Amino acid sequence: MSNEMKQWVLASHPTGMPTAENWQLQTAPMPEPGAGEVLTRAVYLSVDPYMRGRISPRANYAAGVGLGDVMHGGGVGVVVESNDPALKPGDIVESFRFDWQEYNVQKGSALRKVDPEMGPIHSALSYLGLPGLTAYFTMLTAGELKAGDDAVISAASGAVGQVAGQIAIIKGARPIAVAGSDEKIAWCKELGYADGINYKTAPDLTAAVKKACPHGADLFLDNTAGPIHDAVMRNLAEKSRTVICGTVALADKFEEPDIGERFLRNIMIARATIRGFILFDHADHFDQARAELSSWAKSGKLRHKEDMMQGIESMPAAFLRLMTGANMGKQLIQVSDDPTL
Repeated sequence: MSNEMKQWVLASHPTGMPTAENWQLQTAPMPEPGAGEVLTRAVYLSVDPYMRGRISPRANYAAGVGLGDVMHGGGVGVVVESNDPALKPGDIVESFRFDWQEYNVQKGSALRKVDPEMGPIHSALSYLGLPGLTAYFTMLTAGELKAGDDAVISAASGAVGQVAGQIAIIKGARPIAVAGSDEKIAWCKELGYADGINYKTAPDLTAAVKKACPHGADLFLDNTAGPIHDAVMRNLAEKSRTVICGTVALADKFEEPDIGERFLRNIMIARATIRGFILFDHADHFDQARAELSSWAKSGKLRHKEDMMQGIESMPAAFLRLMTGANMGKQLIQVSDDPTL
């Protein structure tokens, strides 16, 4: 094992859409675990939309990344050295703070042991990880999904959306996909989505939503904000529920006020509920959700795509693919050999 590792640090806060120049790849000394700590080699690293907020100087729901700090992010790795009796070399672990680096040292208590029997180990970052859990709790808890609901889901082919749509199907609802290409809409329909809207080519997005759910959207999982949000707000069903989960459409103007049409009268007339969503509010129920998601996947009720890039050098490019919607499914980066394959 080398005495050094590679890691990405934040070189500058983006103005508008992030660019690769906002990060710098550097070498750092190999970390050594202290008392109760574990040294882990990264196998798969994740990029996710929430990271756009972490690199903004604006206040956010979690502490941001400072200039010169290692970029935040989740990962799955294999234990190399352990000073925690609960973990041993060779164990597979997952952490929301593995960060953009080849090796990581954390307290053993901050790591979750991954069971390869539940699914491929990289699924701990997709349908059994943050995206799958987000889909589960946005639809079933925050969104109060009901059988028969017309459920509009933006970024429907992405890591959260592809799971959310299938949860709707499992529960007897009717999911409508909103995505940015015909290929993505075709994938959503292959998963069982009842209808789909290509927001980049639809001549009138509001009319397209009206056609897809003529009685209005009963549930709206908003992963994007922007024009898609506006179109659905004009098509709310009575007593509808909207869950605000992501604002990726604002990635190029994150630091600016979100100015646009106001929908207070639409919300009042529909007696609609709009709720903000932060995944970690539901942490006490993660194990239950993972067990159900794993069961659905094993029974064939839950399918998924992953967009895999290779090498630690690919981290910024992978994140920018996510910001521009170039990815298909969950965006992952494999940074070393998978010991389970």
